[in-house]
Amino acid sequence: MAKHVVVSLSGGMDSSTLLLRAINEYDTVTGISFDYGQKHRVELERAQSLINYLADNGHKVNYRQIKLDGLVDLLDSSLVQGGDDVPEGHYEQDNMKETVVPNRNKMFASIAQAVALSIANKTEETCDIALGIHAGDHAVYPDCRQEFRDADDAAFRMGNWDADRVGYFTPYLNTDKLGILKDGQILCERLSIGFDEVYSRTNTSYKPYPSGNSDYKSASSVERIEAFIALGRKDPVQYEDETGPVDWEVARDSVAKVLADYSA
Repeated sequence: MAKHVVVSLSGGMDSSTLLLRAINEYDTVTGISFDYGQKHRVELERAQSLINYLADNGHKVNYRQIKLDGLVDLLDSSLVQGGDDVPEGHYEQDNMKETVVPNRNKMFASIAQAVALSIANKTEETCDIALGIHAGDHAVYPDCRQEFRDADDAAFRMGNWDADRVGYFTPYLNTDKLGILKDGQILCERLSIGFDEVYSRTNTSYKPYPSGNSDYKSASSVERIEAFIALGRKDPVQYEDETGPVDWEVARDSVAKVLADYSA
């Protein structure tokens, strides 16, 4: 096993699966989440719930939530409080660029780099940074592309002593959400934890309801549900629409129609 890793944990499906990979492959795991005034702040509650569940099942993570919420009225994005409505539809549609938060991953990466280098210096051992970026993000989010990661890493190494002690763990860089979910199934079995217990403690919806339930029409939800459809498995999170909570079949069938319409 490798030594130490810092996981950027959003509370979503991808980074939560990444956390399981890190637990499986590293000696010590530090998880950090960011409160930047996002409308879908329920993801932070889900992240803490997952951390607690893992601890109860013998998998301890050193976890912190970093508050950046002073930025909320300074950021131009539909994802932050006060911004425009989050668009609905498929990620391939052009209006999904409205969900970009300016320089978000650069801000997060800088903090993760600082934490990882601090761990490496204290232990005099290597420490990796684990990022849940995946192939589905590349078109909409430039800061999820390998070119950005390489440039950001070069700047980090120019600006810090002993930065060679820090590496990167991005196992899903060329994987889609279905591949991530398949890996999650394997990891849950390997770590002796419940698949539904894990994924019910995640949020992928950019438009959650005040209840905390997920919508099934925003692009992030559509992509998640698409992965569960392809896996042939029920999503354990509760979905909702303007009428109230809905059965999984309602969300599934709605997304299936969106996908069919988009393909046509």
